[in-house]
Amino acid sequence: MSKAFTKETDEDDDDLDVPETALPRGAKNYITAAGMDRLQRELRQLRRVERPKVVEIVAWAAGDGDRSENGDYLYGKKRLREIDRRIRFLLKRMEIAEIVDHKRQTNREQVFFGATVTYADAEGSEKTVRIVGVDEVRHDQGEVSWISPLARALLKAQEGDFVKVRTPHGAEVVEVLEISYPDTE
Repeated sequence: MSKAFTKETDEDDDDLDVPETALPRGAKNYITAAGMDRLQRELRQLRRVERPKVVEIVAWAAGDGDRSENGDYLYGKKRLREIDRRIRFLLKRMEIAEIVDHKRQTNREQVFFGATVTYADAEGSEKTVRIVGVDEVRHDQGEVSWISPLARALLKAQEGDFVKVRTPHGAEVVEVLEISYPDTE
């Protein structure tokens, strides 16, 4: 069938706006101030830089005539839908976000949101993670979501505590070695 007779949609269905990382039902969308800042910068970049560039390309490509076989036009329209979807997602998540100020945390002997925790696994290898919001996780920098099994096990633990973490391979016991917060590091 010729593409000329197919409907081009904006794929604006609600099921496409499902967040990359869903929050548990009824849970708050906790985020650090730095995480909120990163989301705001991404939103500004999408709105002020990326989207206008793609709109310009699509407008140029639309002037080339037959849109059904115009790669620049088709790819540009697809990229615009992706950008718009990400913008909607960011706006929704920032709207429900609750910034947690780690400086107001007075009990620094326990693990809470925003803490950096060093722990030892069963083999004795040490790992360090920082507990952050679901929208700001960067695994390559050792950040884990507060709803992850590891973070849930570590929450409220103190240095020297042994906690049980549920993993895909079964339960694993880890020892909390050190707890710190950003302004005390």
